[in-house]
Amino acid sequence: MAGGLIPFDDRDGFIWYDGRLLPWRDAKLHVLTHGLHYASCVFEGERVYNGHIFHHEQHNERLINSAKILGFEIPASLDELKKAAEELVAANKIVDGYVRPVAWRGAEQMGVSAELSKIHLAIACWDWPAYFSPEARAKGIRMVQSRWARPAPHTAPVHSKASGLYMICTMAKHEANAAGYDDALMLDWRGQLAEGTGANLFLVIDGEIHTPTPDCFLNGITRQTVIGLARARGIKVVERAIMPEELAKAQEVFLTGSAAEVTPVGEIDGAIGRYRFTPGVICRLMWEEYDRATGKAAAKAAAAE
Repeated sequence: MAGGLIPFDDRDGFIWYDGRLLPWRDAKLHVLTHGLHYASCVFEGERVYNGHIFHHEQHNERLINSAKILGFEIPASLDELKKAAEELVAANKIVDGYVRPVAWRGAEQMGVSAELSKIHLAIACWDWPAYFSPEARAKGIRMVQSRWARPAPHTAPVHSKASGLYMICTMAKHEANAAGYDDALMLDWRGQLAEGTGANLFLVIDGEIHTPTPDCFLNGITRQTVIGLARARGIKVVERAIMPEELAKAQEVFLTGSAAEVTPVGEIDGAIGRYRFTPGVICRLMWEEYDRATGKAAAKAAAAE
């Protein structure tokens, strides 16, 4: 195992697969599965805090909608998805972790057309540490501009959390890591600021929060949560088209996502320029407000007693 990694196909525990709990190592699919070859696959990323899945219903609703956009139906109701994930979290004894529901077209047909393929549904969960290291998060992560752009809405199903849309994210992230950065900044096809490889982008400009309009990428559930938390604290939030040169006006920058939570950005480099930021009052406030909303703050306080 390279670097001491624990491979995801060789672990203890259970995975919920097509209606039942299976031992982790038995949750397999065929090499000619349509979802593998043609990306007819949708998924979610959810966080577990103190044994409870945060914004579970919103994630399940998005999973169902993502599948509809790709032309298939999730073979489970909202209630069934909820019960299955809760059963799985309990079976795996997850207190703070990550839940990954995934649905895909099976192996009945091989080719671009696969209307008769069976739709499979699985849910996995595991313990989850911080997405970025505590040190990087404290001083702000380093980002570099990606050469890949988020596609136009008429060229891809941009409002579905579909696996195929993440191919360029993986490529961008690998290139950023190889160059010594924590993540990549992605522009859209128009050259406007879009997002990170798996998290939404926010700029703090003169006490206001500005964030790109999610017209060609996901309007993240964590993004929506943080916008609500900011507005509840009286902070103005502006959703608009933002050009890269406006980074020069920002005092703080941060990312949001189920995995990233609220993560400050300390540096952005690339063809768009070199910009440095100091995580300040608003970054910390949003970080703390999000921790309170998820229950992390209360858990930390209880552990310290």
